[in-house]
Amino acid sequence: MSSPAADVVGLLTVRGQSLAVAESLTGGLVAAEITSVPGASKAFRGSVTAYATELKHAVLGVDADLLAARGAVDPQVALQMAAGVRAALGADWGIATTGIAGPEPQDGQPVGTVFVAVYGPGAGSAPGGKVEALRLNGDRAEIRRESVRSVLALLLRELADEHSGNERAQDTERNGGF
Repeated sequence: MSSPAADVVGLLTVRGQSLAVAESLTGGLVAAEITSVPGASKAFRGSVTAYATELKHAVLGVDADLLAARGAVDPQVALQMAAGVRAALGADWGIATTGIAGPEPQDGQPVGTVFVAVYGPGAGSAPGGKVEALRLNGDRAEIRRESVRSVLALLLRELADEHSGNERAQDTERNGGF
């Protein structure tokens, strides 16, 4: 049985494309999930865990005025994190997570507020990116796990939107016709 991370690695490998990850609330869990897949090095460039707000600007290039005005938990921040890690690590695709896993609210936003983003050559059916807002329930660990699942699912949807028949044929052949 395949996992979302294995599906991401498989699709990127077949396409000859690469991925970079920017994480905040997930603290490296997305990168860990991807690198748990054998052969991930064929597609995974690396990750930046920018937990501190100022690192989102200094390392990922998120607009400082945006961070000052809206805080780190914002859809535009997520999108800029994904675009920034893509550029910084030289990848075809960038994904990002930012949010509040708890136990306390932050910047006037409740626990469970999460934004996941993807930025790549065809995200949102055109060059650029896509963001999803999530309102998650559960404890800190559950919110973080669901954030990982959600960002990988978003990337898979964007990759599937670009998936051509030839790539499907190659992937089917590699997987024994399934």
